[in-house]
Amino acid sequence: MAEAVRRAGVRAAVATGWGGIAPDVESRDVLVIDQAPHDRLFPDMAAVVHHGGSGTTGAALAAGRPQVVCPFVADQPHWAVRMHAVGVAPAPLRQQDLTADRPATRLVHVIGDPGVRERAELIGVRVRAENGVQAAVNALEHVL
Repeated sequence: MAEAVRRAGVRAAVATGWGGIAPDVESRDVLVIDQAPHDRLFPDMAAVVHHGGSGTTGAALAAGRPQVVCPFVADQPHWAVRMHAVGVAPAPLRQQDLTADRPATRLVHVIGDPGVRERAELIGVRVRAENGVQAAVNALEHVL
């Protein structure tokens, strides 16, 4: 991914998490961090490249940012396909397609396409307006 960032001509914050990303990819263009709260980090990003987990996907939606999704396991392919379907991400990148060129091309596309950026921001406004806790309480009270 570090090479993809360079080829795209952007800077990136890379969270290593449990995925085994080597910290030695840090450079002038790539800041390697162990972890960061998505709700504080993502609003400052031009786009979010991620694995497609539900939490990360939701945080990117709430931030109103375009996405490049590279799913690996479990529900990640589902969310990758959904993000593409709603127009905030290009087609998902499979693990075997993670060369430097493919993520770079997709990253340049989502950052440079006004339609993708506008759709992501519109969805972000709608997600941020939701009150999930209150909706859950209302649903529980209705059932009980």
